[in-house]
Amino acid sequence: MQRMAGPTTKAGGPEASGSMVRRILLGSQLRRLRESCGVTREQAGYSIRASESKISRMELGRVSFKPRDVADLLTLYGVTDESEREPLLSLARTSSRAGWWHSYNDVLPSWFQTYVGLEAAAERIGTYELQFVHGLLQTESYSHAVMVSGHRGELPRTEVDRRVALRLARQKLLVSERAPHLHCVLDEAALRRPYGGRRAMGEQLTALLEFSDFPNITLQVVPFQHGGHVAESGAFTLLRFAEQELSDLVYLEQLTGALYLDKGDEVAAYQVVLDRLAEAALDESATRDLLADLRRRL
Repeated sequence: MQRMAGPTTKAGGPEASGSMVRRILLGSQLRRLRESCGVTREQAGYSIRASESKISRMELGRVSFKPRDVADLLTLYGVTDESEREPLLSLARTSSRAGWWHSYNDVLPSWFQTYVGLEAAAERIGTYELQFVHGLLQTESYSHAVMVSGHRGELPRTEVDRRVALRLARQKLLVSERAPHLHCVLDEAALRRPYGGRRAMGEQLTALLEFSDFPNITLQVVPFQHGGHVAESGAFTLLRFAEQELSDLVYLEQLTGALYLDKGDEVAAYQVVLDRLAEAALDESATRDLLADLRRRL
C-alpha cells in the first residue's frame, strides 16, 4: 500500500508552515494599525506604490512582505518608536520562506495554496466529508481515481500524477513533529463509492483502519441507518490555531474557488454541526468494525 510520502522534509516542516503563520500575524497587525488611524487600503497602497488589492492580500497574509514596504506602512500608520517597529519588521524578514507546496504551483489553484498553508499551520482540523474520503487520508490509487473521475479525462496524465503527488505530500503533516489533531467524520456514502474499483477501495479501507490507530486522528462514520442529520450544507473543514492572534476559520470548497469564514458566530455554528455529527456517528471502535466489515465484503 502506498500512502505516506516518506519522512517530513525540511521544506514541509514547521519552518515552512511557520512562515504562513508569521505572514498572517503580520498582516492582521498591519490591518489593525491601518484601521486605527483611519487610513484606507487605497491610501496605504499608494504609499508603497501598490494597488488596493495588494494591501488586502498583505493583510490576509496571502503574499510575502518586503521589509521596506512594511517600514513605509508603519511610518504611514504613525508607528515611529523603534521598539514597536522592530518586532513587525522582524516578522517581515522571516515570513518570506516559501512553503513546500509552492513547488506545485503548476497544478495548485491560487485559492487552494492559501488552504494548504493554513492546514499546515493548524493545531486542530475538524472535517466532514460525504462524497469521498478526505484528501489527507487518501491512498495513491484512490486519489488517482477521484482525480480522474472528477475531470473525465480532461487532464493529461502528467498533471494527474502531479496532483496526486501533492495530495500525498500533504499527508506528511500527519506524522510531522507538530502534527495537528484531525477529527474526520465521514458519511457512509463516501465508503460505498468504489473509486478505482475493488482493489483500490480495499487499499483505501485498509489505510483508514491504520489511520484510525493514530493517536492524533479521530475517525468516525455516520451510518446510513442514522437517517437524516444536521450537515445540510455539505462538506466542510474547520481549522483551529494555537496562536491566539489567528482566527479559527471554516473552509468551504467550491467548483472554481473557496470560501473562508472567520467570523466567530459562523465558526461556532459549524463547530456545533461537527459536534452533532460526532454524536450521530459511530464511535471510533464501531467505526473500525464497519471499515473492517466493508473490507471483508470486497
